[in-house]
Amino acid sequence: MTALSGHRILLCVTGGIAAYKAADLVRRLRDAGAEVRVAMTENAQHFVGATTFQALSGQPVRTSLWDEQAEAAMGHIELARWASAVVVAPATANTIARLAHGFADDLVTTLCLATEAPIAVAPAMNRVMWANAATQANVATLRDRGVLIIGPDAGDQACGEIGEGRMVEPMAIVRALSGAAA
Repeated sequence: MTALSGHRILLCVTGGIAAYKAADLVRRLRDAGAEVRVAMTENAQHFVGATTFQALSGQPVRTSLWDEQAEAAMGHIELARWASAVVVAPATANTIARLAHGFADDLVTTLCLATEAPIAVAPAMNRVMWANAATQANVATLRDRGVLIIGPDAGDQACGEIGEGRMVEPMAIVRALSGAAA
């Protein structure tokens, strides 16, 4: 039996360059035994296409709260109930702020508010954004609410800077989820 066998992971991909790592995360979660479904923000689609996630997960990808076919059956509520865990990776500073303040203005934030499943976020942003007092307060709020914060790592960043804020590698997320599920 694999570490996440029987788990239903809803992966919420937000708009940052680290979105490319989310494609590998789908594969690693499936290798660990999880069933994976993907929801993406509009901004995430500027970095990685929904077709990539559909091919890797074997499931349709949700990209909008306003998908008429899915929403005729209250699809966002159904998807939120389906998940045994929700993972936001990458979690941008914007998404972390919106989750901390209870916004439900797109599919990803609505899913996170509508689920009773545990939520994990893998922050990914520039080192200055990560160190900003507002971001740190938002992360503390999420931690206080029981959200699992996975990372970030330090190192080279896409902007050319070096520091803390990189999304952790997909296998580190799988290990953290496996530990939380144990």
